[in-house]
Amino acid sequence: MKLPNFITDKEYDTGSTATETSADAVGSDRENGPRSAAGAKRSLTRRGCLKSAVATGVTGIGIASTASASSSDGSYSDYFDEYDTVIDMVEAGADNTGSEPITDVLKAHRGDDTLLVFPPGRYYMDEQFRFTGFENFGLLGNDATLVPANYHEFDGPQYRLFRLGVDYSPGRNLLVEGFTVDQTATDTGIRVIDTFVADGLEVRDITVDGYHDSGTWGPGLFNITDPDGSGIVEGFRAPDGAAWVDETPNAGNLWRGPSGIIANQNRGTLTFRHCVLGPFPDNGLYASGGTGTVVVEGGIFKNSNAANVRIGGDSSRVEWVTVEVDDARPQDTSQRAIRLENGDDLRVEGAAVRVTNPMPTSHAISVMNTCEGTRIENSTIDISGDEINQGIVVSPDAGETVIVDTDITHDTTGGYPIWIRESDRTDQVLCEHVTVSGQAGDDGGFRDGIRCERDNCRFNAVTVTQPSDVDRNALVNTGDDCRIYKGEYRASQYPIVDLGSGTVVREVHAESYDGNEGVLLYDQCENAALKKNTLVNGVKDNGCDGLVMWGNTF
Repeated sequence: MKLPNFITDKEYDTGSTATETSADAVGSDRENGPRSAAGAKRSLTRRGCLKSAVATGVTGIGIASTASASSSDGSYSDYFDEYDTVIDMVEAGADNTGSEPITDVLKAHRGDDTLLVFPPGRYYMDEQFRFTGFENFGLLGNDATLVPANYHEFDGPQYRLFRLGVDYSPGRNLLVEGFTVDQTATDTGIRVIDTFVADGLEVRDITVDGYHDSGTWGPGLFNITDPDGSGIVEGFRAPDGAAWVDETPNAGNLWRGPSGIIANQNRGTLTFRHCVLGPFPDNGLYASGGTGTVVVEGGIFKNSNAANVRIGGDSSRVEWVTVEVDDARPQDTSQRAIRLENGDDLRVEGAAVRVTNPMPTSHAISVMNTCEGTRIENSTIDISGDEINQGIVVSPDAGETVIVDTDITHDTTGGYPIWIRESDRTDQVLCEHVTVSGQAGDDGGFRDGIRCERDNCRFNAVTVTQPSDVDRNALVNTGDDCRIYKGEYRASQYPIVDLGSGTVVREVHAESYDGNEGVLLYDQCENAALKKNTLVNGVKDNGCDGLVMWGNTF
């Protein structure tokens, strides 16, 4: 079993510049992870549904098919023949010294089949640029920095720099690539890109530099409106996070504060690849609420309130991400690493989750009630700190859940590394080739390595080790028809505790560090079967009715 590695703090902390947080740095060092964005970038078909490349003569201001202007340097020129019109924004009149606003120039030159190219420089914006219902439009930066006005000087609603498509008039085929957004000035922070696109969304290499302390909307909103449409957001970086709204000039006008990225009305397939989000007050990546599919590939998500990665929609998945919670602000109430909801066939694969400064209820992975089918595999979870906290939590109304090839290390003052909560549903929960370790406490009565409160659960080849100075159990089952097959269970108190009906334990090794029996059966237990196990110090039977035992070693 090959499990993911954590991205280092050094790699995360270099996220404030586009060069230092290349997609390679974010994703290429992850064992079995996806290839780097940089290596994949030009191999992707940028406009799968576009017409064939237009004629080689390109109209516009200052750029023709043989142009050598600075804005055409490098591989960006590959894009030019995909537009009828390519415009150098400086030659069109946009100031690139950061002294004069550029929105009027943008408005004058927006159009279908048009690419606006920004040569090196700083571009000041003090009002929103809006363009809806477009067909094949692009904004391309070549070492270009956007400089938004602060909260007090922004003209009109302080919500967005670019509003590109709306739900009732979406665009089609949108490219935004290659910009740094300088929001380092006091009381600055704004939604950089707000998009509703039917199909063909591409956003790449956007770095938001600075702490979002205006209290307005967070840096990105992306939605695909056509169920058959698709889009990608690659290398979108906002590592510095945002202030809580009550600490900003917009106090009282927003709940909690901004989210990092929102995709809550997505109807198509939307991919987030190698994105970086720091601490936001109201979720890091909030990609739930729509009917489409969300794919999160790689990236770093750190210290956001509520949830760092929150996804929903049928067939949505989180692959090879790093989520770290190592700091909390006074207003933070819960900092879940990954939250799954609102869909069937939801997946987490290759995740590396480290929670070292947890707030209570900051579960590493939450499988919410609205999940119909979930699979968590090939992941590592490391939780420590001075608060009671849980690892993987399966909510009462969640459907079938599979946890496989996953390691959990749990060193908090109390909590369950795996908690399968009590439910009337009988959809199976399966744990297979799972390792649970660590030296946790028993605060709050949360003293079990695995707490199973649901019927029809299966534990195959699971290893649970719960040494402690207090009384910890390895696996406690209260559900009916539980199957525990092979595996090793060791704990300071009891390795296996059963209060259910019809439990079968077969071919396991169960051992108490304190010399207790390998299995404890309460009087609620009925028709348990213990077969071919190694049960060190035997079985403590407190009145199980219908107990069957054969082939065991004591």
